[in-house]
Amino acid sequence: MKLDVIKLDGGKAGNIELDADLFGLEARADILHRVVRWQRNNAQAGTHKVKTRSEVNYSTKKIYRQKGTGGARHGARSAPIFRGGGVYKGPVVRSHGHELTKKFRKLGLRHALSAKAAAGELVVIENADTDGKTAALAKQVANLGWKRALVIDGATANEGFLKAAKNIEGLDILPSMGANVYDILKRDTLVITKAGIEALEARLK
Repeated sequence: MKLDVIKLDGGKAGNIELDADLFGLEARADILHRVVRWQRNNAQAGTHKVKTRSEVNYSTKKIYRQKGTGGARHGARSAPIFRGGGVYKGPVVRSHGHELTKKFRKLGLRHALSAKAAAGELVVIENADTDGKTAALAKQVANLGWKRALVIDGATANEGFLKAAKNIEGLDILPSMGANVYDILKRDTLVITKAGIEALEARLK
């Protein structure tokens, strides 16, 4: 499939032939869902924690005698049924991550790229070269109509673009190795440089 290539100033820079194995697939929601779920679970901190019966700060002395009170038998105030006692089977520090094969992760990225191409939300630019001035880049982005855009560059992200984009809301840039399903899907526009296209094709083959 062919797509027009533009410059940051909006001018035309020819066209490019996109690999159908990367940008021409029929996107499957189940594959995208599994990869996004894997990403978000790995990002979850899992630091939630409660104190168990053995961790609360209470005396271990028996609270009253075993027999003769007419009440239930208790050994300590740290029991979960008492106010201030330990929590029974509460959350503990753990990892929420799970495994997903490298082959499936690549497949998910190909489907994410294809989904953007099919929706008409894919833009290819010649390069992401800029002088690092936020005002100039913000004007170019506004003229191009990018409101929530992710820019994928080549092996490394352009330093000037990275510096200028830091203070522009809704604009982000990643090197090709940082391209991922979650970031691609949550943006309205996916912008890839010609160097980024080549790097993604080499990465996902």
